[in-house]
Amino acid sequence: MHIVFLCHYFPPEVNAPASRTCENARHWVKQGNQVTVITCVPNHPGGRVYPGYKNRFWQWDEKDGIRVLRVKTFIGPNKGVVKRIANYVSYMISAALLCHLVKKADVVISTSPQFFCGLAGYFVSRRLKCPWMLEIRDLWPESIIAVGAIRQRHIIRLLEGIESFMYKNADHIICLTHAFKRHIMKRGIAEERLSIITNGADLDQFSPIPESKNQVKKQYGLDNKFVVSFIGTHGMAHGLDTVLEAAERLKDEKNILFLLVGDGAERQRLVQEKGKRGLGNILMVGQQEKRLMPHFISASDACMVLLRKSELFKTVIPSKIFEAMAMERPIIHGVEGESKEIIEAGKCGLCIEPENDEQLADAVLELYNNREVCRQLAENGKSYVKAKFNRRDLADKYLRGIYEVAGREM
Repeated sequence: MHIVFLCHYFPPEVNAPASRTCENARHWVKQGNQVTVITCVPNHPGGRVYPGYKNRFWQWDEKDGIRVLRVKTFIGPNKGVVKRIANYVSYMISAALLCHLVKKADVVISTSPQFFCGLAGYFVSRRLKCPWMLEIRDLWPESIIAVGAIRQRHIIRLLEGIESFMYKNADHIICLTHAFKRHIMKRGIAEERLSIITNGADLDQFSPIPESKNQVKKQYGLDNKFVVSFIGTHGMAHGLDTVLEAAERLKDEKNILFLLVGDGAERQRLVQEKGKRGLGNILMVGQQEKRLMPHFISASDACMVLLRKSELFKTVIPSKIFEAMAMERPIIHGVEGESKEIIEAGKCGLCIEPENDEQLADAVLELYNNREVCRQLAENGKSYVKAKFNRRDLADKYLRGIYEVAGREM
């Protein structure tokens, strides 16, 4: 079986779609399949090409047995609608034009968002003459409308038209949440054309690291601190001003440190605001290598998972909850909806109202003052993710669906 997977992001980029795609593809290769990923040169989130790479018309790469075709795109910072759309559309065009380099394929899968990556799968599958599976990790354009990234009605109508076109023309649609599935069914798509494959954690990669082997704890002076971390993109959707407000409430608690790891459209503003307020209890270390993510989680005493208060975000399950569970860290969870249900069912964290800095500060204090609660929540999370959200099991389920769509037997 030859699977061609289109994803705008791929390691060494460290965001959720890059991790999900790579971890699934790695498992499929181990199962004896050939996987080719069509992506672009790594540049997320800063819009700068990573050292050791060039934005060539095309170039071949390899990772863990996965063939990687990197195609040329317009690259720029993740700021402004025009630049973002130029980046997204240029990827779609390059992927469609250069997919002939892949030659024969049994199935094409494309993941959305970004939106035009999903649409690119339609064109690539037509050129390669094989079925097309569409993976929906977030609801676009709804999510970008919710954070105010796009307000122009003519652009919104165009994106809604593309969304409907993709749903109607995909041979099968993979949804990451039950809410996504319900949303797409309301758009007139039959249930038998939809499957749910949630995010999860690679338990081989994400497991607790002994303090003596932790590569970041001493480097950043985290010893003897109660570290509460947010690890991931600092974007418009995450409402990270809530962390600044909570840190201000707790500035007299000298042993509590808020650790923010990552980059994104909001990071520079947050750094400036932190400086204006003189918040010495926040450490912002910027973008880090993927291999260090387990070290940062292990260096944390609790992990924050935050999104803004929006009806749309009730449909989202942030992937970082599974990594925190696998690393045996309690979660402070500021997201409503389906992901909150997971935290409550797994009894692995404290749930707060989104964008409520008072509740965030109270949750931090509750864990700081009761380490036994921390330990129990952490143990619960490890057991729950192992039973329900093991990436290996989810990748197997995904692969069975791929074979079915391709008309092949495993």
